[in-house]
Amino acid sequence: MRISRNRIPYTLFLFLCCLLLFSGCTKPPVKRLMETTAYCGCSKCCSWERGNWAYLKLDFWNRYVNAGKGKGRDYTGQTASGEYPEEPDEGFFSMDSIQRPWMIPQRIILFPWYFLPEDGTIAADTKYYPFGTRMFIPGYGWGVVEDRGGAIKGPTRIDLYFNSHSAALEWGRRKLYVIIEKP
Repeated sequence: MRISRNRIPYTLFLFLCCLLLFSGCTKPPVKRLMETTAYCGCSKCCSWERGNWAYLKLDFWNRYVNAGKGKGRDYTGQTASGEYPEEPDEGFFSMDSIQRPWMIPQRIILFPWYFLPEDGTIAADTKYYPFGTRMFIPGYGWGVVEDRGGAIKGPTRIDLYFNSHSAALEWGRRKLYVIIEKP
């Protein structure tokens, strides 16, 4: 059987296209053993207090930083990247929806804002993980680096945000394999 000259470049072109299509362009995520700790937005974890001694603590509705470089300035609750911290939410399509399908109509009608999943807030050393780096932590879920912790130094330490102090204490300190996706 004879192959024409025009047929070879076309076959080569198809082969290269298939090779590019199936080879993938992104790097696989990195898996690393990390020490994870937890924090919340309470006055113990974030070093703030209500009221200022300059006003004899009569302005109890205001919050002020009570330790570190910014001692005395207003405490807003925002992270270092300017975002408000969040705990991860699985969203509508989660294992809970499979385990309890009778709750699906109530979730759609009463809680439509929980339809989409949300990533949690992670504090990390931004020398190693810049803002926007996504990580998957087993038992916590997906999170995004949006904060820097004062004691979080090095490539093997991260701090996870929780909504309550009791949940943060329950998490404690764990060494886990974390999947890291670079931005």
